[in-house]
Amino acid sequence: MSRALVYFRNDLRLHDNPTLSAAINQADEVLLLYCIDPRQFSELDLGFRKTGIHRARFLLESLEDLNEQCQKLGGQLLVKQGVPEDIISQLVAQYELDEVHLQREVTDEETQVEQAIKQELKSTDYQLYFHWGLTLYHPDDLPFKSSDTPEAFKAFRNEGTKKASVRNEFPVPKTISWIADVEPTVIPTLSELGFTQSLSEATDYPGGESAALERLQYYLFDSELLTRYKWTRNQSLGMDYSSKFSPWLALGCLSPRRIYYAVKSYEQEVTRNISTYWLIFEMLWRDYFKFLGLKYGNQIFQKKGIYDKSVEWSYDRSNFVVWCQGKTGIPFVDAHMQELNLTGFMSNRGRVNVSTYLTRDLEIDWRWGASYFESLLIDYDVTSNWLNWYFQAVVWRYTHILWQSTHYDPKGEYIRQWLPQLAELPEEVIPIAFLLTEEEQQQHNFQLGQDYPKPLMVPKKWNRMLARIGRQQPKNLI
Repeated sequence: MSRALVYFRNDLRLHDNPTLSAAINQADEVLLLYCIDPRQFSELDLGFRKTGIHRARFLLESLEDLNEQCQKLGGQLLVKQGVPEDIISQLVAQYELDEVHLQREVTDEETQVEQAIKQELKSTDYQLYFHWGLTLYHPDDLPFKSSDTPEAFKAFRNEGTKKASVRNEFPVPKTISWIADVEPTVIPTLSELGFTQSLSEATDYPGGESAALERLQYYLFDSELLTRYKWTRNQSLGMDYSSKFSPWLALGCLSPRRIYYAVKSYEQEVTRNISTYWLIFEMLWRDYFKFLGLKYGNQIFQKKGIYDKSVEWSYDRSNFVVWCQGKTGIPFVDAHMQELNLTGFMSNRGRVNVSTYLTRDLEIDWRWGASYFESLLIDYDVTSNWLNWYFQAVVWRYTHILWQSTHYDPKGEYIRQWLPQLAELPEEVIPIAFLLTEEEQQQHNFQLGQDYPKPLMVPKKWNRMLARIGRQQPKNLI
């Protein structure tokens, strides 16, 4: 009787899971494992944990849900705390496992684990299988090797995905033949992982495959919000302006292929328009970053980045902390940082603006910002996060935050949601509260530096727009 171990990583789902499907098809019995690696929760030199409380909460909820789904099929998810290579080596010996199956990952920390597993099991009579489940398109189906991934996204899309097909989904297993006498599932609490702060019980982003599939059904077929996605996706306020699939995609609670085929069904049953095209278009960016990660390896984490660009960065920790806390005095930046700090999520519009302010205006090393996002974002995806930060810092055009604020939040509704100290100001001045004169502050019973921070810095690049709206650079900046 053959026995297989399935080591879950960023693929916490039963649907369309090539790793799980292969193990169940090849072995008589399976053991399903997730390892909570303490190295992923370590304290960074920047003063925060590598995995913060919001990401940890989303992970634990996803593990709870996966275990419940496994139990319905006759199995369970074994959750262990420790270094994966050590745990897997112990389990292979303890249960006389013949096979180990795991999803292949892209970046350094994950591939180091893969090499360590090979090293730990080199003297063991077993078979190690890697499976690809990270992207919409399988690398074997693209007309180029990962090392030849086109540099530009447009070329990647035109030369690659237009010439390839999306593979069919793997079916959900009907049953799981579980190895008897395996210890019962115990999923740690946040406090057991060392988190002391409290979180609100209510969240718009519950972890797990069940919540992911519910969101997919809601956004497409229940609400038909997908029909207007193209025109709402640049907003920041609320849950319905975009799909919000990214948290579940990041942990693999939702398969990119499941989204793709759901959209294709939507086009048949509801409508096909620019929005249905655009949602798939955005998913191609995710694939693009994954394949760039394969191509460049550790270079995506280095200061000069994948294009070897030299920039003299600032390492002003006090300015960095002010940015992290959402107290820069620029409302559009601070509101988005407050949402991130309180919920673990931020819109794409917000990410573009806060990263611009940190790297282009304060000129702080982009890697500090990428690390902070890694700690907090519930949709943290290693390649998307680090490459987006790099591109925003040194490759893409400068984002004019003042223009963005007045264009995308002209009445300050989003700012009012996350910066209640500005809520009593007239809607037309909320986005530019940092520009209020002494006379205006008295008129509105509001004081910069007391009710809301004075701006840390107002870029000179904003002068032309300031003149156009009849404002001047504020004096006596902190």
